[in-house]
Amino acid sequence: MLYYIKKYPFSLAITLTVTYLSFFRPPSINTPWFDGADKVVHFCMYAGLSGMLWIEFLLNHRKGGLNVKRAIAGAVVCPVLFGGLIELGQAGLTRYRGGSLLDFLANTAGVFIASLIAWYILRPFILKRN
Repeated sequence: MLYYIKKYPFSLAITLTVTYLSFFRPPSINTPWFDGADKVVHFCMYAGLSGMLWIEFLLNHRKGGLNVKRAIAGAVVCPVLFGGLIELGQAGLTRYRGGSLLDFLANTAGVFIASLIAWYILRPFILKRN
């Protein structure tokens, strides 16, 4: 566990923040900024989580070789599963939150867009700076 705390401190901090924000009781707001504003928030939270996982993974493994399967498992599959578990937890563990398929899809879209950016833009840049 200490290994992951040392190698992925920002990813762990973002994971804890997303977990907290997903389960705390939000203040009542009469009207959203615009329809779907919460979906943008979901997209950004999970894009940030996946993006940071990619950055820390690439920085930690640029010299020892890049294990693509491990990277995809950690920076794509895990955040998508985490988003699904959060939505199930909101539906089953709280009375003031509800699980939503659209929220899960926004989470997943954030993960995939961040992953595409990381793979095609960040990866070449980080690996070049070896």
